Amino acid sequence: MIKDVLFKAAERLHVQLTLVANQYIRTPPSKVIRSIQVEQGFDVADNAIVELLQPGDLVITADVPLADEVITKGAHALNPRGTLYTKENVKSHLSRRDLMAELRDGGLVSGGPPPLDQKDVQQFANALDRLLARSKG
Repeated sequence: MIKDVLFKAAERLHVQLTLVANQYIRTPPSKVIRSIQVEQGFDVADNAIVELLQPGDLVITADVPLADEVITKGAHALNPRGTLYTKENVKSHLSRRDLMAELRDGGLVSGGPPPLDQKDVQQFANALDRLLARSKG
């Protein structure tokens, strides 16, 4: 659902959208949308994203360590639930992520966040629109 929002925004605003993954990602025929497939392996896709990144770019990720790297390089990071990571909040997101990993490893909690629902997708679309409008203005 998030990819569909991204595809529509890229076409509507004529902005380049690049998807990076270690598996094939189907994309619609487009002059502004492309997909890059990288090798399998731990953080290979993340490393490729960071390498391709330019200041001011926007990365959509639920991976908080990747978001931290993105922000360090002067770009923007938005998660699929519509949360914008910033210099001011990314470290607290990292701390929460690490705490939850410790609790899961210790068997004190299980699972992760609930699956995305339509409300999450709408929050993401709204956050994306605000960011894109700000960057055009």
